Amino acid sequence: MAKFTTWDGLQLNYRVWGGDRLPVVLQHGIVADTNANWMSTGVVAALESAGHKVISLDARGHGRSEKPRDPSRYTWQAMASDVRALFDELGLDQVALVGYSMGAIISLQVADQDERITRLAIGGIGSGVIDCGGIDERVIAADDIVAAMRGDGTETKRLASIFRLLADAVGADHDAIAAVATGLNEAPIRGVAHLAMPALVLAGASDPFAAEPDRLAAAFPDARLAVVPGDHLTAITDPGFAAALVEFLR
Repeated sequence: MAKFTTWDGLQLNYRVWGGDRLPVVLQHGIVADTNANWMSTGVVAALESAGHKVISLDARGHGRSEKPRDPSRYTWQAMASDVRALFDELGLDQVALVGYSMGAIISLQVADQDERITRLAIGGIGSGVIDCGGIDERVIAADDIVAAMRGDGTETKRLASIFRLLADAVGADHDAIAAVATGLNEAPIRGVAHLAMPALVLAGASDPFAAEPDRLAAAFPDARLAVVPGDHLTAITDPGFAAALVEFLR
């Protein structure tokens, strides 16, 4: 594990695994971290076995990275700038970028701004990117996640409660996650039709947050779709998820 100082002075944690093939940078979902999203699910091991240099960033407010509780520190642009700052820190000039859920939205914004992305894989999101410009607010709203982090069970939608369960399981800072959810309140994506790099859309067959992934894949100039068994939390643990990712990067 290592830390670096990002563009606005926060200390962010990242991990690197060896390999000499195309570097793969991983960005996890909200509440999760490097271990929960990528290591414990077998994704890191699969990529490392395929010979890739694997790099995973703990997003601000998550994992071992610094966790301010001011929502203004958590915008999509701030998160995307952190990923680009990591590229600079490590001297990366060509990168495959992989994001899941929140990390997928961040990855789309990075790909919109950074020519170093040669391949892009996004999971846990679907037609909300096209219809809502980011997270599918028809399924979940930021206020639902905030209520879940504060333990307002009577006001928390069932889908938001899974993020509280995950937060408790990984030891996340509830107040920091509430600030993240509050801060990420803009629609950051201006479409994907201009993203020319090869792309992969990964989705769980029963993931409500990744509805109509075929529509999302079809919106890219060059994308393929892989649907695996599972919901938002379990799809990434299916062996087919890592296998599809490795095949895409081959």
